Amino acid sequence: MPGDMAVRIDRRRLLAQAAAMLAGASAGVLSTSPAVAQDAPVAIEVNARRIAAFNPRDPSQTRFGTLEFRGGLVLTSSFRGFGGLSGFRLDRTGETFLALSDRGRWFTGRLVHDGGRLAGLTDVTTAPMLGPDGRKLTQRGWFDSESLARDGATVYVGFERVNKILRFDFAKGGLLARGQVVAAPAGVDTLPFNRGLEALVVVPKGLPLAGTLIALSEAGLDAAGNIQGFLIGGPSPGAFAVARSGNFDISDATLLPSGDLLLLERKFSLLEGLGIRLRRVPLSAVVPGAVVDGPVIFDVDLGYEIDNMEGIDSHVSPGGETILTMVSDDNFSMIQRTMLLQFALVAE
Repeated sequence: MPGDMAVRIDRRRLLAQAAAMLAGASAGVLSTSPAVAQDAPVAIEVNARRIAAFNPRDPSQTRFGTLEFRGGLVLTSSFRGFGGLSGFRLDRTGETFLALSDRGRWFTGRLVHDGGRLAGLTDVTTAPMLGPDGRKLTQRGWFDSESLARDGATVYVGFERVNKILRFDFAKGGLLARGQVVAAPAGVDTLPFNRGLEALVVVPKGLPLAGTLIALSEAGLDAAGNIQGFLIGGPSPGAFAVARSGNFDISDATLLPSGDLLLLERKFSLLEGLGIRLRRVPLSAVVPGAVVDGPVIFDVDLGYEIDNMEGIDSHVSPGGETILTMVSDDNFSMIQRTMLLQFALVAE
C-alpha cells in the first residue's frame, strides 16, 4: 500500500474515533481533565499549523458548492483550558474574535492573515465566565456554554444542559462582565437534556425582525419531528421550527449580509460517519408558527479537512467578499482537533 494512502486511511480512522467520541459527549460523557485555576484574564499562546488543502485527495480543488476555500488552521496550546470551542464571533473587520468554550471560558484575540489566507492567532486572552454574583459559572454547574451572539457590547450565551440564556455587558467589565439571566419563552426550559440551545443570533437594525434574539436548539424536536426555535424580544416574539432532514442537527447559525440565516449543521452515525453542511434560510420566512427550510449550499464528510464544526460567523472583507469562518470543538480529546476554516461565499 503506498505510504500516502496509508496516512489518509489512518487519519480517517482517527477522525472516525473522534466522531465516536462526539457521540459519547452527546450522551453525557464528560472529560475528566483538571479545571483551570485562573480566575482573572490571562494571555496565552496558541500555535497554528496551516491546512494547505481542504480536499487532501485533490489539493487543486478550491471550490466546494458555493464556497471557495480561503485557508485553515489546526490550533494547539499548552494552556490546559484551551479547546472545546463551540461559539465564535468576529468584529466587522473580520480580525478580532470572541469565542467561548463549552466549559464556560472566554477567548479573545486576533486572526492573522498572510496573502489573504489564515496564518495564525495573536493576542489571545482567556478568562472564566462569571455569574451575577461574580463567581465562575462552572461552580453553579453551568458548564455547557454552546451558543454565542453579540450585539455591540452586549453578549448573549446559551447554556445547553440547563437551557438558560445569559446576557453579559462587556462595556461594564469586558471578560469579567457578570452574566444576567434572560427571561426565555415557555418551551426553552423543557428542551431535552444535551440537545438544547445550540445557536444564538441577534438580528441587527435594517433587517426583518430587527432587535430579535433568534435561539435554535440542537435537536429539540416538536411533535412533527422539526427542530425547535424561538424568537425572543423584537417585533414578533414566538416559536418556530426548522425542517429537519438527513438526520442533521443544528450546530450554530449566522446572518449573511443579504439577511439570510445560514445554518451550520452536523450529523453522525456509525454507518455514515461525520458530516457537516450549510443550509441557507430566508430571514423573511422566520416568523412565529413557521416551519422554515432552505437550500443546502455546502455538504462534506470525513474525506475533507473537517472535525466537529460547532461555530460559524460571517463578515464582509475590504474587497466586498462575504467570508465565512468556522471553528471546531475538539471535546478536549487527543484524537480530535481545534480547527479554524475560512471560505468565501462565491454565489451571494
